[in-house]
Amino acid sequence: MFFQIKRIFHLLESLGSARIEGNNTTIAELIESNIEESKSSRASLLEIDNIQMAMEFIDKNIEASKIDRAFISELHKMVVNGLPLPPEGEGDKTPGKFRSWSVKIKNANHQPPELESQVEEYMEELITFLNSDHPSKYDLIKTALAHHRFMWIHPFGNGNGRTGRLLTYAMLLKQGFNIKKGRLVNPTAIFCLDRQLYNEMLAIADTGKKADLTRWSEFVLQGLKVELEKIDMLLDYNYFKNNIVLPSLKVSLERKLLTETEESILRWTINNEEQLIKNGDIKKHILKGKSPQQISNLIKSLVNRKMLMPLKDSPRKYYVRFDNNYLLRAVIKVLGEKDFLPLKE
Repeated sequence: MFFQIKRIFHLLESLGSARIEGNNTTIAELIESNIEESKSSRASLLEIDNIQMAMEFIDKNIEASKIDRAFISELHKMVVNGLPLPPEGEGDKTPGKFRSWSVKIKNANHQPPELESQVEEYMEELITFLNSDHPSKYDLIKTALAHHRFMWIHPFGNGNGRTGRLLTYAMLLKQGFNIKKGRLVNPTAIFCLDRQLYNEMLAIADTGKKADLTRWSEFVLQGLKVELEKIDMLLDYNYFKNNIVLPSLKVSLERKLLTETEESILRWTINNEEQLIKNGDIKKHILKGKSPQQISNLIKSLVNRKMLMPLKDSPRKYYVRFDNNYLLRAVIKVLGEKDFLPLKE
């Protein structure tokens, strides 16, 4: 369940980060694309796919990697990969390379450093700061300051916002907000729930004054606190089961995405302490009069629709999937009703 929650939030964070840059893809469009597992030629969906792949790259490599120039450049290359160049698209003519020309930030008064030598100098200074030892109690303040500084420098020709938010995610994972320590955090939610406020707070910090940098840091830390509290609720299995997953099954049943029998099988699996089901459980607890062949056919139907998945080490045991099939529609609906989505439609 934990990994499925993580995948859903990665999906939504990627959409949120792209939306800040003007991407108009809706949650519904993104869900349908994810369910169908289709590789769309639409640049707006490719932009979101790129962010997702970059997040997966961070998850896989952050523990053994330094957040250095090569790491940041790799994130940027992934973010702009295959996208049309501005003004039509969100690509970059020099993927992974710091710019050698001046840029203007849309709807902002700040003028980023214009000379190539300035960009190089400021980025070297930032990377040194990222990799310097500081007491862990300053980790989140350090993350907030680094995010602003990256945005202030705007080191690439395009894709700075998406890369900067990925950099923030990478820093948080480095600090222990990672899957192995049972924590999950959505930094993009802080920025994409109120895009205007995000830009206003960045502009305040652009003065470089301590008081204004403090205001920016407080904005980021307060947002992180709210998101961590939400995620901690979802990671309580009983809460997640009773308030998200079971209500989602009810919605799916009402929408006729499931039969009553299928809903009973999934509900029993979710309520089972092991969160697993096997054919014998169905015969014993759910469908006492059915033949083994009928039960196998039911299981096969749910597996084919990716609602049940065989356990890797015990293929005759199955667990419920909801992050890559039509159940996802209902899960997103319920998460939205409970105010857990990191962005609004």
